[in-house]
Amino acid sequence: MPFVDLQTRLGLNLDRWLLLQSGAQPQKRAARCHAFEKEWIECSHGIGQTRAKNECKLEYEDFYECMHLHKTYQRLAEIRKQRDKMVKEGTYVVPPHHSGKRDDLP
Repeated sequence: MPFVDLQTRLGLNLDRWLLLQSGAQPQKRAARCHAFEKEWIECSHGIGQTRAKNECKLEYEDFYECMHLHKTYQRLAEIRKQRDKMVKEGTYVVPPHHSGKRDDLP
């Protein structure tokens, strides 16, 4: 801790830009991944970067997945691939409202 803490004395928070989800949000609602970011920060606070990489790996992976949705898109691709395979085999019939064709109804 510095001897003269200018940020606190001046009422500034210069480190806030580091935290993606902690900024001011519209309508004062928390951002989508705020809870995951908060868990990750609480876990890694005060233990150092080297220990945090090992000890807070699960929290970081949850936060990263919430931000980028990599596993979600990967799972969706697998589901679509399985559906296409079943359609090709004839074991699954695509419902008419999922065919991509326009309805003839008025």
